[in-house]
Amino acid sequence: MELRHLRYFIAVAEELHFSRAAERLHIAQPPLSQQIQQLEAELGIELFQRKTKRQVQLTQAGQVFLQEAYQLLAQLEKAIELTQRTGRGEKGQLRIGFTSLVTYDLLPVILRRFREQFPEVELVLQELTTAHQEQALSDRHIHVGFAHPPLEDNTLNQECIQQEALIVAMFETHPLVKQKRISVRSLSNENFIMFPRHLGSGLYDQIVSLCQQGNFSPKVAQEAIQMQTIIGLVSAGMGIAIVPSSLQNMQRSDVVYRALEEKTPLVETAIVWRQEDMTPVLREFLQVVKIVCG
Repeated sequence: MELRHLRYFIAVAEELHFSRAAERLHIAQPPLSQQIQQLEAELGIELFQRKTKRQVQLTQAGQVFLQEAYQLLAQLEKAIELTQRTGRGEKGQLRIGFTSLVTYDLLPVILRRFREQFPEVELVLQELTTAHQEQALSDRHIHVGFAHPPLEDNTLNQECIQQEALIVAMFETHPLVKQKRISVRSLSNENFIMFPRHLGSGLYDQIVSLCQQGNFSPKVAQEAIQMQTIIGLVSAGMGIAIVPSSLQNMQRSDVVYRALEEKTPLVETAIVWRQEDMTPVLREFLQVVKIVCG
């Protein structure tokens, strides 16, 4: 049995007339009759009672088969539509890794835009350090990540989507708050709250390099993995922190942000993926990122 047999059968069942059905199907009447006969022979049952040479009526078995044929075609059309939409990146699942830094600026805008365009794509979000994102991409646990170069895995595709300067976060009563811009040298005796180097060397090394420009190495009093934790420790008076400028979006009444007098290294955020793992959904997501960050 082929798909055309079902379509031919439905046309005859609805028209109850071979000539009208043949006209509707844009085929000649004799071949249509032959196809219906083949279908009945394959089923081993009559689907139509012939009232005249061209006019027919459905048998009881034919009525049952008509309802089943409707359902089969509807299911097929649904499968075709689902397949096409998946192929266009309109359905499916996308697993995204991200660092806490991108949640204060880029990520909310990108996710909102993508969900507006592709509401039926399931987004699975996982907060991971840059190092953990590299491993998750290698293990195929995520499809794409928002990370901070440099990356150890040079097989990953990456594209820079943001660069931002470094600023200082201080408790509101810190003496340096009175200054609009702060020299790095003035931080030489401060306790620093920093991100652990082994979980992402990029930001750590940039801060150390900046301090070395001021002829000192930062005195690390506390380490914290999450940016919000770093700011929370600043709020607790545990020390100061040099952080990317987007952290200013995480406003706390007792934490003050100040620009540095010196030109700072730029913290880079990159979208990272494996080209060999490209899917239609990932392709559309990368396009949205390009539009938002372009």
